[in-house]
This record gives sequence, C-alpha cells and structure tokens, in this order.
Amino acid sequence: MRMAKRLAIVLMVALLPAASPGADLEIQDYVLPNGLRVVLNEDHSTPLVAVNLWYYVGSANERPGRTGFAHLFEHMLFSGSENVGNNAHFGYIQSVGGVLNGSTSFDRTNYYETVPSHYLPMALWLEADRMGFFLPALDQAKLDVQKQVVKEERRQRYDNVPYGTWIEDQLRLLFPPTHPYSWPTIGSMDDLTAAEMEDVRQFFRTYYSPSNAVLTIVGDFDPAQTRKLVARYFGPIPAGPAKPAVDATLQPLGGEKRRTIEAVVQLPRVYRMYRVPPIREAGWVTANLLVRILADGKASRLERALVLEQQIAQSVNAFVWPSEKASMLAMWIQPKPGITPERAEASAESEIRRLIEQGPSATELERARNGWKTEIALSLAEFASRADQLSMAATYFGDPREVNRIDDRIDAVTVADVQNAARAFLAPENRVTVTYVPKKTTPAGGAQ
Repeated sequence: MRMAKRLAIVLMVALLPAASPGADLEIQDYVLPNGLRVVLNEDHSTPLVAVNLWYYVGSANERPGRTGFAHLFEHMLFSGSENVGNNAHFGYIQSVGGVLNGSTSFDRTNYYETVPSHYLPMALWLEADRMGFFLPALDQAKLDVQKQVVKEERRQRYDNVPYGTWIEDQLRLLFPPTHPYSWPTIGSMDDLTAAEMEDVRQFFRTYYSPSNAVLTIVGDFDPAQTRKLVARYFGPIPAGPAKPAVDATLQPLGGEKRRTIEAVVQLPRVYRMYRVPPIREAGWVTANLLVRILADGKASRLERALVLEQQIAQSVNAFVWPSEKASMLAMWIQPKPGITPERAEASAESEIRRLIEQGPSATELERARNGWKTEIALSLAEFASRADQLSMAATYFGDPREVNRIDDRIDAVTVADVQNAARAFLAPENRVTVTYVPKKTTPAGGAQ
C-alpha cells in the first residue's frame, strides 16, 4: 500500500516543471514558541502543496524488550484523534484527490500528504489534531487492532517471504545487542505482544510533540497566510518533554562475523553489511559514491564482472542507509543456478580488492557523481520528495538548506577519497556476511 501510494505521487507530478537546474531552493524556516521547526518552500509551478511532518523518533529510541513502537505509531496515528475518526484522516485527504502515508526508519518517523493547494488548511489541521489530541482517542481496542496489523505486516514482509529476515539477521551481527540499531524497525513479535497501553501512551508523550518535530510545506501557497495557519493549528500544542539521550557508542567490529542460514529459498544468496560513517560526516557521501562504483548499473564493477563477464550472478545490489548514528552499507549477490555462493562471493571479493589496491578511475567517479546528482535533482523536482528532503536536512543537519549543498559535497570527493574509503569501509574486519541456502529436505519415510 505504501509503495502504491508513493508511486501515485510520483505519477501525479512527474510531468510538472522543475526548478531551474543548479538553482538553489528558496527556503524559509523558523521555530514556534513550542519548539516546532517549520520549513517553507514556495513553488507555484503547479496548484499542489505537500505537507511533510518528521518526528525525531525511530526504532533507535526504543529499548530491548519494547521494540517496534515507532513503527506501531506509524499505524496508530491513523486510528483517529479527538476530532478525527478512526481512519478518517485517509478519508479527508483522499476525498479531495490527495495522497498520503507515513514511514518509519531508525531515527525518524514521517507523515506526509499532497493535496490541491486550497486544501492546505485541512491538511495542517489533520496533522495538528493528531499531534495534539491523539491520546484522548486512544483505547485498548484500537491498540489491539494495530498490533495485529503490524504483526501481519511482519509476517508478509519478513517472516513468510524468501530472504525476508536478511536485515534483521545482519543487524544482530553488525551491532551489539544494546545498540539501538541492532533490531529492525518492525520490532519483534514478542515485543509487540507485550506492548501495554501505558507503554504506548508514555512513548507518545515522550516523542510526538512540537519540540521533537519538523513541519515542511512545499508548493503553491502564500507564506504569510501559511504562517498564520501553522500558528493557529500547531501553536497551542505544548512543547513536550526533553528527548531522552540514546547511547549509540560503538567499538570496532573486531573481525568478520559470518552466519549461514538454511531457509525456504530456491537459490542461495549472499548478504553483506559494513559499518560506514553517519549521514552528517563527509565519509557518508564518499561511501555512497563508492557503492555506486561497485554496484550501480551495468558499468559498475560488480555487475560488469559477475553478471556480464563471468555470468555467475543474476544480480548484484548495494546501497547505503541515510542513518544518523552509524550508517550501513548493504550488499547482496544472487548467484545463478548451479553457482555456489562461495564462488560468487570470492569473485566479488576479488573485484573489491582490485578497487582497494588501484582505486577507481576518474571516469567511474564522474559517472557515480552524475548519477547521484541526477537522482537528487529528480527528487527535488517532485513536491512530496522535496519536502521529505528538506525535513531530513532540518532534522539531521539542523538546517534545511543542506539540500542546496549536497552537490558541492559530492563534487568535493576525490579518487583518492574513494580508494581510502574502500580500504577502510570494505575491510573484512568491518563486515558481517549472512548466506542463505536452501533448506535440506527429509526424504519421505525416514530421517535424513
């Protein structure tokens, strides 16, 4: 459902005119007395407006034994508030042709809607009502329903699909049990079952307040009038308590960790995960360029070697998470039928070693730069994703104008930077490897 609705936004605005290439976005931002940070980006190219609300809370703010709360609230906040009925938020927005949803990550939860411009007051009122008046409408029946919804989502996306637990299996190896990234955002079945009403109420009181949020509005609106609307709807909501600190201290991994898992899969698959710097550090940008040189398109090192030349893999994929406390470079290799995971992994490692020893070519780095900057430009051309980028910059960097600086950060990375990053980040002692193999079957009539 989330992907379908996100695609609807893309389709709705994909053909709309974008800002001039290379032009900085004009951004206004300010803070209400209750601590709510507001970001405005006026754009009259189309009669739409995107509202994006980031709460600075994700699975990293949970604790062992009580995981999955942030993702649970992604669902819970659609179950009604004091003045809005259960699931009525969807009804209001969709009845005027708008689209909406939410998402959860390690460090943040966001809610977003795109509506025709003249329905901006309604969108702001809906977001403010659930920020300020959610708890009075919460009851045990709603909590029980949403717990079951999330459990079913876990079954469909993690437990009952091939390779579905790869993120969970790798995070357990990459981080110690007390680290806030050592569990997935979905949480565990046991923790969801154990969640009680007071646990949920306290989690909301702690994190879902103006002082822990960024409200971004992008599109066809009048800034002066919008400031009045924001003050009217969000201004009376109390600031909320100070956000508890999170201990994300990490020691070096100290050597590769490996695990082989027998699972209900047709083919083996190799997953790797490496620790890389958090999003605010320069090394995060370098890691993103490194991963593009390795596994982004047919010209990338691993796809060219394993898929096109050696023809031992069906696909190779990799990406870097935009995380705040420590980022993860994830990679997976799907060997062709008849090819062992060991052979595919050895070939990949040979290419990685070559990159470490020789560095990338200037052409490879330029291709990676251009590809990433193109993706950013396309993202900023769409109101909904532009609003999300501005919220992210305001939350993680403290300044929404960071979106105007990312191209310069990308261009500042040199060939030597990428080679040094490959040497540091892709070292065997900095990775975990999980290999899934088909589960052995027991012949009928006896033990194997």
